[in-house]
Amino acid sequence: MKYKRILLKISGEALAGENRFGIDHEVTERICEAVKATYDLGVQIGIVIGAGNFWRGRDSVGIDRAKADQMGMIATVMNSVAVGNILQEQYGLEVRVMTAINMPQVAEPYIISRARRHLEKGRVIILAGGTGNPFFSTDSGAALRAAEINADIIFKATQVDGVYDKDPHKFEDAEKYDEISFTTVLSEKLAVIDGTAASLCRDNNIPILVFNINDPLNIKRAAEGENIGTVIKEDI
Repeated sequence: MKYKRILLKISGEALAGENRFGIDHEVTERICEAVKATYDLGVQIGIVIGAGNFWRGRDSVGIDRAKADQMGMIATVMNSVAVGNILQEQYGLEVRVMTAINMPQVAEPYIISRARRHLEKGRVIILAGGTGNPFFSTDSGAALRAAEINADIIFKATQVDGVYDKDPHKFEDAEKYDEISFTTVLSEKLAVIDGTAASLCRDNNIPILVFNINDPLNIKRAAEGENIGTVIKEDI
């Protein structure tokens, strides 16, 4: 086991599978199975889930940006409750969903010390609602939560197998990095993570491992230290 405590960032689109909208139960179940396999290694796991399978605030038309982002925060709670239910009911993990926005009938309020305590007690925590503020992406929320819970690393599970110098879906000659610095990501405006999240991770010395979630067991492989994806860190 290479890491003791990880923050796993999963996109909302990953839960939708080929449907591209909503939650595909079979796909989500496979992701949860991989989380369980990683947990069984002895890894403490925090999870942040995006909302792109339901709502993207930045793409909304005719809705105030702050309100659109609030809608996205609510969508992350929907995804978090669904994943938490599968982890707990089907895989027997003790899970706590914690929200940055107050909805006590649905989940616990996010409190840093309580989140750390849950991890120490062997519980999986799912941190919903982003930062609780508009104008911040769930990548930024993941970076903030990783710093607050003292995570060793962020696992960013995406639809690509790492960071490239240009979009591999558009350019056949795109080259993949094994390692890259946050400064390079920011200066070259690589779209793998937003600038706020990259700056926050750089300033707090939190590396990010970007890998493909299409094979969910990559989560376990990454936790074991297998060489997959791309590592973003400053001291390379």
